[in-house]
Amino acid sequence: MIFDTTEATFEQDVIERSRERPVVVDFWADWCGPCRQLTPVLERLVTEREGKVDLAKLDTDANQSLAAAFRIQGIPAVKAFKDGRVVAEFVGAQPPPRVQAFLDSLLPSEADELVGAGDEASLRAALALEPSRADAAVPLARLLLGRGEKDEALEVLDNVAGSFAAEGLAARIRLEDDPELAAAFAALDAGETERGLDALIAAIARDGDRRDDLRRAVVGVLDDLGVDHPLARESRRKLASALY
Repeated sequence: MIFDTTEATFEQDVIERSRERPVVVDFWADWCGPCRQLTPVLERLVTEREGKVDLAKLDTDANQSLAAAFRIQGIPAVKAFKDGRVVAEFVGAQPPPRVQAFLDSLLPSEADELVGAGDEASLRAALALEPSRADAAVPLARLLLGRGEKDEALEVLDNVAGSFAAEGLAARIRLEDDPELAAAFAALDAGETERGLDALIAAIARDGDRRDDLRRAVVGVLDDLGVDHPLARESRRKLASALY
């Protein structure tokens, strides 16, 4: 979609709309020669993307307060918004290939779209494109684990580096056949997160051989809770005490 926006409508036109799809804002003015070169290029390339990105055109002379708020010092100026904030920008008329690359950088990749679909076939296809993607490997491993295919789940997770979620799930797979830990994992699965975490942390203090996997399993759960979750903060304190 291509439309004009103003100070009165910018919040809804751009900020809110950008939470659904990228919105590119073209800051221009009637007297600006380079603007007349760039705007048609933007319009054509946005149209070619068939609704995946919107173009809002803002006349800086008629909307000087908004231009000042975004520190527009030269035009044409182009700013791309996603999730309510500026994520990319450029100043000056650019050749079509550079504008095309700018727009394409705002759109989800093929792997992104496959991960968003979330079904097993799509997750496998995403990993075929990008084998180290944690956001594809972890949900696929969970599907495999639900079918009892533990070896394949571990193989999928082994390709991922630097993901607490992937490391935590792999550690759980290696640990969950131990009857001493069954109650801990059952509690986690039942939504009794604090009880499950406490049981795993207690096992760390008494079991040196599996210390690293127990730590990874705990950290994976904490990562899922999020940094600011009260239980995560308290459990990190307990984990540190058990480790050190």
